Amino acid sequence: MDNTIFLRVAVTVLSFFLFIGIVWWTVDRRKTRQFEEASRLPFLDE
Repeated sequence: MDNTIFLRVAVTVLSFFLFIGIVWWTVDRRKTRQFEEASRLPFLDE
């Protein structure tokens, strides 16, 4: 029973840090410029 509680807590904490990492990655100023360029790709005429 104790192992189950520990695993649930560990997965919850890991998921939280993964979420924070993804948010940080998307808000990073260096990546924002790349995301903006990528968002315009469908509208470019070739």
